[in-house]
Amino acid sequence: MRKIIVYTKNNCIQCKMTKRFLSENGVTFEERNINANPEYIDTLKAKGFQAVPVVQFSEEKAVAGFRPDLLKKLAI
Repeated sequence: MRKIIVYTKNNCIQCKMTKRFLSENGVTFEERNINANPEYIDTLKAKGFQAVPVVQFSEEKAVAGFRPDLLKKLAI
């Protein structure tokens, strides 16, 4: 089973929508909040991201924003 990581921040509507979508579709994920752990900001910047949410599917694959089209594929 692949490990899914969702990078979020406080008061982020897209982050809440992403987490809700994954939960409602039975997808297990680990949340990493950049407000609680600012060191994650450097991790995201190193991967080329400047905004959250970022959903990381594997070491090589990650997407930014609320993307139900891609998230739906995780629920299969």
